[in-house]
Formats: sequence, C-alpha cells, structure tokens
Amino acid sequence: MNRDGKLALKVLSVFVLLTFVGGVAFEASAQRRKTRRTKRTTTAAPKPTPTPLYTVPVDTVIRVRINESLNSGNARVGDRFSSNVTEPVYANNGTEVMPIGSKIWGHVTQVNRAQKRSPGNITVAFDSCQTPNGRSYPINGSLASLQTDDVNADNEGMVKGTSNKKRDAVFIGGGTAGGAIIGGIAGGGKGALIGGILGGALGTGARVIEKEKEAEVKSGTEFGVILNRSVSLPAVHPAAQ
Repeated sequence: MNRDGKLALKVLSVFVLLTFVGGVAFEASAQRRKTRRTKRTTTAAPKPTPTPLYTVPVDTVIRVRINESLNSGNARVGDRFSSNVTEPVYANNGTEVMPIGSKIWGHVTQVNRAQKRSPGNITVAFDSCQTPNGRSYPINGSLASLQTDDVNADNEGMVKGTSNKKRDAVFIGGGTAGGAIIGGIAGGGKGALIGGILGGALGTGARVIEKEKEAEVKSGTEFGVILNRSVSLPAVHPAAQ
C-alpha cells in the first residue's frame, strides 16, 4: 500500500472511532434524560387511611376470668397473669371494641403473707389488653368486684363502677375452701380488711376477716377490671361500621 493509501486508511480509522465514541456518549446522555424524566413523573403512593378508634371511658368495669392461679404464699411482685374477657366491651357510642375471648394482662404489685390475725393478700394491676387478632393495647386498670352493689349497667351494656374505693381492692385470704375474696384495707390497718366473697356466697356489705389463710385465686375465678383511664380501641367489625 502506497503512502496515500496508508494516510486514507488512518483518516478512516479515526473517523470510525469518533463516530463510535459519539454514539456511546449520545446514548448515555439520552439514558440520563430518560431517567430524569422518569423521576419527575413518579408520584408518591397514597397514604393508608388511619383506622378509626373508639373510646372506652374511665370507670368502665370489664368482666374477666383468670387463666392462672395466684397464691399469696408463693406469689412474687412482678408475676404476670392473664384473664379472658367474658362479656363484650363497648365504646361510648356503642361500638364493640373488645369481644369475648380478648385477654387482659396483669401483674402482681404487692404480696403480704398470712400472719396471726392477718390473712394473706395480693395486690394486682392490669396493663394491657389483647384482642383475638393478636393486637395489643396498653391500659391502666385495677381489681374490682362484680357484685351488684358495686357496678351498674346502662342501656348500652356499659358496665360502670359506682365507687372509687374499688381502686384499693386486693385479693384477700379467708374465702370458703381457701378461696380469695376481694376487699380493701380499712384505715391502713393490716388486720382489718373489708370485702365480700366472690359470687356473693357470704352476701354483700362490710365484713372483718381475721383468719390465718393465704389469698388463693384459683384459675377460672371471675372478677372485674376497672379502668383508671379511658382507652381508645378500633372496632371489632370495622366493615360493619
């Protein structure tokens, strides 16, 4: 190949190379523009609609049945236990928010062993509820009696406590066959305890207990949980609301 031919071949090679480089650069630039256009046209996903909540007012009494046994002879502060709701719980507007089978979780806050002229007693508090779908919600509740003298039911089925004294309620030894009663410490004295036996076997009204028995709360015992604060929960059947 002569000198002119070699020169022409070099020029052609350079031209082909520049054409290739230019094509690559153009393609990359087009891709960047496409990406920018895609980002500009992307819209944010709609936010989910919040689940409406309904308020269960303070002083509402929830009827429950305990799942574990408690005994003042071996209970420890911090011991946790659960109880099943035995009647539906309704919000202010009548919406069912806690169906039968929901769980109320509690824990032991104080234990006094039985002594001479002083029966054992157990103080408890309730801190959460769990609906059958597994969702848990914090609550602030205390032990309450279910005797008719202590609770009232309105036309919407809402059970309300009639006295703040139930917030001092404890399980007390001295019931029939070792069963516990619900009562409160009168005047701070350790030996004078006031209450009525669960189920009304000994009747209602004040009763001084001075038996040397431990407080034994058997599995299946029914009692009330009174709310110290209102709680907001979703409806049991939201589609029907």
